[in-house]
Amino acid sequence: MSTPMNPKKRSLMPSSPLRRQLRAAGHHLSPVVQVGKEGMTEAVLRQLDGALVDHELVKVKMGTETPEDRFEAADALVAGAEGAQLAQILGRTLLVYRRHPEKPRYEPLPPAARPPNPTRAERQARAAQEARTRRTERPRRTTRAERTARPTRPERTKRTTRPERSTRTARADRPKRTTRPGRPPRGRG
Repeated sequence: MSTPMNPKKRSLMPSSPLRRQLRAAGHHLSPVVQVGKEGMTEAVLRQLDGALVDHELVKVKMGTETPEDRFEAADALVAGAEGAQLAQILGRTLLVYRRHPEKPRYEPLPPAARPPNPTRAERQARAAQEARTRRTERPRRTTRAERTARPTRPERTKRTTRPERSTRTARADRPKRTTRPGRPPRGRG
């Protein structure tokens, strides 16, 4: 008769460099999905499914009032979210991972899903095509002076003659002051 497996080991994905990478990336994440007093409901599973599509790696926070044990909830999460794996259980926080079908962040696409590597001739043809389009579509390069120049203001109309001073006398006609009023004269003394 086999001994029952530890619930921690049963629910977690196998140890691997991927799991270490996921745990490191998940350390800085905030919980996106929260499980409340109702426990694991269909709404929670739908929310988790949407979050996995958006984020690929999601933290799930189990509330203290949740009726299920954290390991039972982890089993229900993995069973409810198709293709999801549990990377970590830390207290009442679960780290759930499901690889994105088109743009995975944490593990490479399988070889069948990757686009084929272009041959040397294809790369050269693409580079030549890009060079032709750059020549025709490229705007004129601006000089540094044009980039840093301040916007121009509308020009002011220049005065051709000075306005006449009607009430004040011209400087040459004014008497020269020898001392400043209220102060002693400057100079040697």
